[in-house]
Amino acid sequence: MKKTELLDNVKELGFPLFETKKSVDANKTLAEVTKSKDSRLWEGFPLLLANTLERGLFNYREALRNFKNSQERNDFRKLVLMSLALYKYLGLKFSNSDKLYKSNYFNKKVFDKFLYSFKEKKDLKWTGKQLSTVRVASTFKNYFKHAELNFKDYVSMKDDFEFEYSLSQLFSNKQKELFMKKLKGEKMTKTESEYFSRSVKKKVVALANEDLHKLAKKLIKV
Repeated sequence: MKKTELLDNVKELGFPLFETKKSVDANKTLAEVTKSKDSRLWEGFPLLLANTLERGLFNYREALRNFKNSQERNDFRKLVLMSLALYKYLGLKFSNSDKLYKSNYFNKKVFDKFLYSFKEKKDLKWTGKQLSTVRVASTFKNYFKHAELNFKDYVSMKDDFEFEYSLSQLFSNKQKELFMKKLKGEKMTKTESEYFSRSVKKKVVALANEDLHKLAKKLIKV
């Protein structure tokens, strides 16, 4: 499948990266998204799967027939498990999703690991890929229109993810962890304290600079 055709199909399944009216092979499209190894498309996989489930178009076995090797099939299984973990984390259920939890393809150990990553906002890593759980959840939240979320919960979740995303632009995962520890007044080891003072604190001091803050806000408006 050509990239332009794939992006059109992805758009039809509710992820307008790139409104079509044509009918698409949903299972083949999910397979092609998997094979693309495109991080941006992988981040949108839970959204595509949710819309496919809602339309009653998803067939696990049909999707698997589109893969030529075990690595691609393994990536697909993990993307499905990642999606289920996100739905669980957000408290959402979709048509036929219960069947996936009971299928032979469901790996509870991997599912639990992904669910933990969403709760702790840790990046997902496998086969050389790294996905931000913050961006995965944010992409889903921004595009999915049918999630039955309380407005207050939605606003809270939106602010939470935006805060995490901003932190991820400035700090590494370890630095974010120490930033939050210091913020919460949690005890740090001697090594952590030294690393915080040497690396994290300098960035925090820069962030606290009022002139820098004003200039940053001004640049955003330009």
